[in-house]
Amino acid sequence: MKLLYGTGNSAKLSGMKHWLEKLDIELIGLNDMKEKGFEIPEVPEEGCTPLENARQKASAYYKVFHMPVFSCDSGLYFDNVPDEIQPGVHVRTINGKCLSDEEMVDYYTGLAKKYGNLVARYKNAVCLVMDEEHIYEAMEPSMESERFILTDMPHSAVRKKGFPLDSLSVDIKTNRYYYDLPENKLNSVAGENGFLEFFSKYLKKKE
Repeated sequence: MKLLYGTGNSAKLSGMKHWLEKLDIELIGLNDMKEKGFEIPEVPEEGCTPLENARQKASAYYKVFHMPVFSCDSGLYFDNVPDEIQPGVHVRTINGKCLSDEEMVDYYTGLAKKYGNLVARYKNAVCLVMDEEHIYEAMEPSMESERFILTDMPHSAVRKKGFPLDSLSVDIKTNRYYYDLPENKLNSVAGENGFLEFFSKYLKKKE
């Protein structure tokens, strides 16, 4: 089965392929569609929650490509900052500006310096459109990341393109940077099991 992941971020596509490798699917991304000559639509993300944005993107891509497609969205939430500066779904867009990877590191490092190490978590959502009558979505606690620390001291390793905040992310239990954690621990931190359960459940419904 061929399934389109509605993202142009190669790091996210690679990560999702790893998470879903147990399933019998061929996972492709928007760049694959572009290489085939398709025009990729610009989809505004106007939702107030990750689920609203995921639904908006998946629906738009299905209307264009007419094939099974899913989109994901995340929101970053801190325990110890004022509500007015909670990133939520605007992790990369601050004061109306879309930040580069380097600008994101600078911005969030500044927050950590101002408020002390930030206790953070990602709330994740997914919307899967198989066809016009079969649409499935979820924003479950099992999809959330574990709580972690966002520090003002970036890791010295080379940053992973597309995931700039990983260089600031520290595991609460071990006090080790995400970059230094074994792969099986990273999957648990990121909510892999929740996504695998979701796709295992709903892709079977369509068989």
